[in-house]
Amino acid sequence: MAALRVVTGGDHWFSALALGVTFLKCLLIPTYHSTDFEVHRNWLAITHSLPVSQWYYEATSEWTLDYPPFFAWFEFVLSHVAKYFDQEMLNVRNLNYSSSRTLLFQRFSVIFTDALFVYAVHECCKCIDGKKASKEVTEKPKFILSVLLLWNFGLLIVDHIHFQYNGFLFGLMLLSIARLFQKRHLEGAFLFAVLLHFKHIYLYVAPAYGIYLLRSFCFTANKPDGSIRWNSFSFVRVTSLVLIVFLVSALSLGPFLALNQLPQIFSRLFPFKRGLCHAYWAPNFWALYNALDKVLSVIGLQLKLLDPKKIPKASMTSGLVQQFQHTVLPSVTPLATLICTLIAIVVRAQHLVLVLCFYHFCPSILCLWFKPQGPRGFLRSVILCALSSFMFGWHVHEKAILLAILPMSLLSVGKAGDASIFLILTTTGHYSLFPLLFTTPELPIKILLMLSFTIYSVSSLKTLFRKEKPFFNWMETFYLLGLGPLEVCCELVFPFTSWKLKYPFLPLLLTSVYCAVGITYAWFKLYLSVLTDPPVYKTKKQ
Repeated sequence: MAALRVVTGGDHWFSALALGVTFLKCLLIPTYHSTDFEVHRNWLAITHSLPVSQWYYEATSEWTLDYPPFFAWFEFVLSHVAKYFDQEMLNVRNLNYSSSRTLLFQRFSVIFTDALFVYAVHECCKCIDGKKASKEVTEKPKFILSVLLLWNFGLLIVDHIHFQYNGFLFGLMLLSIARLFQKRHLEGAFLFAVLLHFKHIYLYVAPAYGIYLLRSFCFTANKPDGSIRWNSFSFVRVTSLVLIVFLVSALSLGPFLALNQLPQIFSRLFPFKRGLCHAYWAPNFWALYNALDKVLSVIGLQLKLLDPKKIPKASMTSGLVQQFQHTVLPSVTPLATLICTLIAIVVRAQHLVLVLCFYHFCPSILCLWFKPQGPRGFLRSVILCALSSFMFGWHVHEKAILLAILPMSLLSVGKAGDASIFLILTTTGHYSLFPLLFTTPELPIKILLMLSFTIYSVSSLKTLFRKEKPFFNWMETFYLLGLGPLEVCCELVFPFTSWKLKYPFLPLLLTSVYCAVGITYAWFKLYLSVLTDPPVYKTKKQ
């Protein structure tokens, strides 16, 4: 308690929020856990009982070590605490081992490491503009942001029911963002470099970090119109950044470079043989693409345009993790997804010319360069990079939507337009996580938690922007309310129909495709919002 008060600087409401969500996490300890629980138990065993040279070769379990070295060392450290709980969990050959002590240790390890996330949230709150601050504590932007982050529904169910260690990783990310807002650029760069060597999914947002640091830190002065003074380039600063990246990478990869194991590590980190989509389609562009291919194949069969013998049965809807071929549309390769992702990240509409009825496209990441919008512009680019990668990436997991939702929380308390996008993205993205918890006891838990979070998000942001126009138009309202009937059909109606045995993947398909529409809409709307944000032109001399 004393430590929390020191961290929060006397903000007792923040301590109460942090302690309250910690208590909730403890209540969730007995709930269902996914195969990720066994994944991390196996990694504890690998790093504890085997030499470093075998970590990325061990394959007794199908859940091989496929995270960067810093996370492997993180598991190594945890394993030396785990041995005091239950030594048997550290046996590589004890597959699917799950004693009560193992459960308690792994659950509490996630809760304990969330302390970094709590600290990062507090630091982010310092970066929030207090102009809209109300006399009521609960109506202040900092309070609302704290709830949106600390009590985030998606993070709660993914980490503390499904089971993963996303909390402290997002803590590193949010802390690096906070440091850049605070103009502590080297600290921000160091934290992000460390984060990349914990989990490589954060490579999605690396372009935004690189361009922003080059533009805002390595060049020390601007002209009055906001353009760069090229003669202000600081060789010392860029050298500092390069050194940070090099030293962190050397510390992480150096031992494995000495063992000549880098190709093996990269083959684990980037397993392209897993297929375009995960077992449960992430609600992105490829979910819509797959669904369209399925519809076209059905129509083709009805019109006798396709040969039934040449169509693989349930090719993309079997729920298996492997490579598939599309029936009508062109099959997608890893290279195609990479190109689509890069285009989505690099291209952003800068000027909308209504008279000519077309977009004049310019490099989007370069908008951080040519159309500077300060730290908020950087944060917006981080979110767009995360969303674009989610939309078009190869073998994207549904949980990756949190990479956009959590940083979007920071924007939501600043402008009404961003709050509207945040609510659409969060509501749809969070609902898309429902299939992760498919057991009956967790059904009321996930519904109650999501309803509580969603109602609070809408009501608190509506209060914060009470003088602004409504967040949603009739179409958006109709779409969001449609999540209710969709849940009833998938959870209450479908299990009692004859389709359950014939089309077991149908509820997942409907959920994925319906949510993909909302997430795509939010992504597109966020892109368009850039058009209305003017550049921040002010002379900079650091």
